[in-house]
Amino acid sequence: MGPAAGGPGWRMRRMRGPIVVVLAACLAVPLGCASKPDPASGPTPQTKSDPQPDPDPSPGSPSLSGQERFDAGLESFVVGAMIGTMIFPGIGTAVGGVALGTYGAVTGRVPLSGRGRPGGGRGSEAEAEAEMEREIEAEMAKQDALEAEIEAELKRQEELLKQIERDEKLREAEQAAAAAIEGEAPTNVDPTEAPRAPQPRDLPASLFEEEPRTIAEGEWGNEDELEVLARSLDADRDGAPEEIRYHDAKTGVIVRLEKDSDYDGRIDTWTHYEAGLVASVERDTDGDGQIDEWQTFGRDGRMARREVDRDGDGVRDAFYIYEGDSLVEERHDGNSDGKIDRIVYYEGRAVSRSEEDLDRDGRMDTWTYFEVIGGRAQVSRVERDTSGDGKADTFETYEQIAGKPSLKQRDEDKNGDGTIDITSIYENGKLKQREISDPALMPL
Repeated sequence: MGPAAGGPGWRMRRMRGPIVVVLAACLAVPLGCASKPDPASGPTPQTKSDPQPDPDPSPGSPSLSGQERFDAGLESFVVGAMIGTMIFPGIGTAVGGVALGTYGAVTGRVPLSGRGRPGGGRGSEAEAEAEMEREIEAEMAKQDALEAEIEAELKRQEELLKQIERDEKLREAEQAAAAAIEGEAPTNVDPTEAPRAPQPRDLPASLFEEEPRTIAEGEWGNEDELEVLARSLDADRDGAPEEIRYHDAKTGVIVRLEKDSDYDGRIDTWTHYEAGLVASVERDTDGDGQIDEWQTFGRDGRMARREVDRDGDGVRDAFYIYEGDSLVEERHDGNSDGKIDRIVYYEGRAVSRSEEDLDRDGRMDTWTYFEVIGGRAQVSRVERDTSGDGKADTFETYEQIAGKPSLKQRDEDKNGDGTIDITSIYENGKLKQREISDPALMPL
């Protein structure tokens, strides 16, 4: 049974017609030279005592038949066309096919096959064709794998952008909720803006009940024993204060504030002050009695750092760093193993690049760079460490086509020496040209 329609063998047979036309030119010179006798010498008579010459196995030997030369030239042409297409699609197909086709017709040998053509016959022809099909099939498998890899990378980029957007919306919701708790009307919350420190409500002193307290050393993390005035607000008179403000007994400066923000009878927010300014805030956002959010503020009254335990397992898994009035970096531990596996950087309140540890081995292996197009962050370049040595060895440049990222160029350092070995140029996401600079990586 012959090769299935659409398979490598079938495609090679489809090519034989056009190949024969080109191959005929390749065969004209070597076959003509091999068949034309030398008129000056004429035939040499032989006697019984004359020894019969051994067949000359050297290239160009006239012992090769025209059919054998044709078969070798045909297979060599296909190999050359395939290699030429890999190196320089278009003109490379023709140049590679003609060059190796001529070589095969003259020598009777097929490049990459590891064998000569003399003494071939029908059996060796079938074997050669099977070998050729395997080579073509292997090359096609490589191309399919590369296309699948590119498709997977585009999906990763899409998911990364969605994750960044989800994080922004979550921060926006959290900041709006925090503003509402403080009695502020949340309008146009920017998730990349550093939130301001919460301020206690301005309430009449007559609403508070005041009593002196002694705070033991270390109870609040304090180095020395503190004498404070505790001022409690129990608006509904249920015996569970909604707010307790602690002031230094000597100076009257506020040092701590405890609040029941959801009015369930349990304190869930602790604000610490230094010299009368908010220094840090701890919150229990899910009401389980465990702190799951830690906020730090600068002297300018803006948030400097925020850490969150998103899944409530006691491990901090999201970290946000601010400079001035803007978010500059966020770090995420996606699997709560205590190791950061995604970092996102911001410039001018817009995402600029990210780092990811996709295989969760504790080392970053994928670096993505963004540019803002039409008010949205889009992927412009991706660098990947495919060998696991901690250094990028594959570099991909993307362009936007119809609002979607499309691969434009792919550079590969195959041997890890820091020099690009293979450059692939793409047009509309399809391979157009490939340049191989390392001779060790050439097919021949």
